[in-house]
Amino acid sequence: MNEATLIRKGLFRKKMRAALLLISILIAFLIFGALGAFYSVFTAGVDVAAANRLITVNRINFTVSMPYAYWGRIQQVEGVVNVSQANWFGGYYQEPRNFIQTFAVDPETYLAAYPELVLPDDQRAAFISDRTCLLVGADIATQYGWSVGERIPLLSNIWQKSDGSSSWDFNICGIFDGDEAAVPANYAIFHYDYYNEELAFNRDQIGWFIINTTGSEVNDRVSRDIDALFANSAAETETSTEAAFNRAFLEQLGNIALVLVLVIGAAFATILMIVGTTMVMAINERTREIAVMKTLGFSEARIFRMILSESILLSLIGGLLGLGLATLLISGAADALSGFLPGLAMPMNIVWIAIGLMIALGVITGIIPALNATRIRIVDALGKI
Repeated sequence: MNEATLIRKGLFRKKMRAALLLISILIAFLIFGALGAFYSVFTAGVDVAAANRLITVNRINFTVSMPYAYWGRIQQVEGVVNVSQANWFGGYYQEPRNFIQTFAVDPETYLAAYPELVLPDDQRAAFISDRTCLLVGADIATQYGWSVGERIPLLSNIWQKSDGSSSWDFNICGIFDGDEAAVPANYAIFHYDYYNEELAFNRDQIGWFIINTTGSEVNDRVSRDIDALFANSAAETETSTEAAFNRAFLEQLGNIALVLVLVIGAAFATILMIVGTTMVMAINERTREIAVMKTLGFSEARIFRMILSESILLSLIGGLLGLGLATLLISGAADALSGFLPGLAMPMNIVWIAIGLMIALGVITGIIPALNATRIRIVDALGKI
């Protein structure tokens, strides 16, 4: 019987107890994997932000609009190579629960501002030339089964047309995707001119500006210059990098990272106490067995290694099962949530962090029982027989 066999038999010496411990660890890593995947997709906007892209919003709040005339003045700022804009339309398809993130944009400058959006050249040209074109992300198209050439209505619970209707008709003339999985493709865009001309109110207003600079080294200066242009005006501006803007937007939803840390920390603290206490009890039950092993010539170092290996193996089996189950759940939810959370998947960095935590959990819960095992005296242990 080799050492690996002894470790395996020691671990499953009491099968019910081992199974319960595995389930406890499985649940902890199931939570860790699932929450980690959601956290990654929530923060993907920060990760894919371009270093030379700035966002200008109304200083009061990003939901407050700014005059259209700001556009031309921003274009004159030194270091600016492209200025575009976007306006929140909201929108839903057929019924409110079919919510679709939709923005009214300037087609040419918007596509220039986001070169990571890819689509066929003919569809790009159609989007630019067709005022009623709706360019939809691949995730939205997949979710609703839309294809190029379809004509659909989108309804808005914010914006009414001058004729009193809330239904806006669009021709789907293109489907875009990101040049990598992390780039969001869960929204739709259409012509600002069509939107502005049909609006019943709030015409000639801009939601936010998207600005490409010559490079990240001029971002601070360009931001100050833009905000200085509109200082002491009725609509003062606040300009920041796209990454900072996305981060601030996420903070509006709450400190997601802190929530994750608290939930995962509570789960792991509980598992740590359960597994650690159980391992200590299990080794105490095996005092006589360990004394016999020492009598047969097993060194203290070998016994220490075997006990610690049992703990690490227990953590790895339970952890990998939990992480695998989390991956299956995330894969199953990815299609259903593609419209809201595009690119939902188990990220590799979460996998590696989880494996590191499994090993750490195994070492922490096994180190004390392993040390106790080396301190067992043969005379005392066998004297209890």
